[in-house]
Amino acid sequence: MRSPRPAFLTGLLLPACAVALSTAIPATRAHAEVHRCTAPNGESIYTDKSCSAIGAIDRRPQSVAGLAGASRLYRSSCSRTLQDLVYELTSAIDNRDVNRLAGVYDWNGMSSSSAFRVMDRLDAIAQRPLVDVLPVMPRVPDEDGTLVDGEYYPQDAVRRAPVGLRLEQTIGTSAAPSRTVLGLRKYMDCWWVRL
Repeated sequence: MRSPRPAFLTGLLLPACAVALSTAIPATRAHAEVHRCTAPNGESIYTDKSCSAIGAIDRRPQSVAGLAGASRLYRSSCSRTLQDLVYELTSAIDNRDVNRLAGVYDWNGMSSSSAFRVMDRLDAIAQRPLVDVLPVMPRVPDEDGTLVDGEYYPQDAVRRAPVGLRLEQTIGTSAAPSRTVLGLRKYMDCWWVRL
């Protein structure tokens, strides 16, 4: 009759020997360098061969930002000036792009249920044809603290930033006017809008 001890030792020794042998054999790595090539027609090609072997050149294509008809690329920066913000708003509404419009919205501190309601309102804004974007200037207090007439312009102009933007739009294909006032907020050196 066989002793159970050698079977137990065999059960431990076999995996230990397998591990020892696998670490003793040097691992060979498969190394392939990926080249980004530009074909003669401007198309990007990714290959493990040299670019010249496939009739392409080894360099990145030129930026398409200056080319006519180029699509708008993602821009990770924000609107640093009010002019940039107005441009983004105008482009988003002209293209009926609610996502682009949402990109200039100040979402800080908003709950998800509020965000859904805001997105519905932004979508409605994006679907209406845009006529104009006008600045909303702060009211000027009088000497005694009361507000003066909004149509009054002082002789010595004090340059102040607007407190909002008024979107002049039409409803659908009719000439019925629609006005939306967006509040402005400067945060992290960027301009954002709020409803």
